[in-house]
Amino acid sequence: MIFSTKAEYGVRVMTHLAGTDAGRPVSLGSIAEAEGLPLAYLEHLVQRLRKQGLVESRRGAHGGYTLSRPAKEITMADVVSALEGHLAPIECITPEGMCSREVKGDAPCPTKLLWTRVQGSIVRTLSDMTLEDLIPNTKKEKEPQAA
Repeated sequence: MIFSTKAEYGVRVMTHLAGTDAGRPVSLGSIAEAEGLPLAYLEHLVQRLRKQGLVESRRGAHGGYTLSRPAKEITMADVVSALEGHLAPIECITPEGMCSREVKGDAPCPTKLLWTRVQGSIVRTLSDMTLEDLIPNTKKEKEPQAA
């Protein structure tokens, strides 16, 4: 499965926000510059993220964007599904894991098991990983290692 640039750039924006001081708004211009991403595209992405309740915006001279909740509470499934919509390896698999090609009375789809397992693995992986897992210098990395 190939995710679009919406997911790639959106995860980068969210990771950037997670790596900044909590509560301090960050302008999209500074994110675009730091990440080497097009500002106009980021404006579109943050609107989707805001609509899904993942980021908050503040207007004004010291405005910008912040995470709506702590990084440890935002999963990659939250972010990717906000940007990509339904996550499925092929179009015929529904969010419930059903095959849209199966019609009542027809034989089961012979590849349904494969694609629903792939979908389950993708969703599980994204659900198990949070923004906090992706940001460098988190508390868990700063803890001393046992010798």
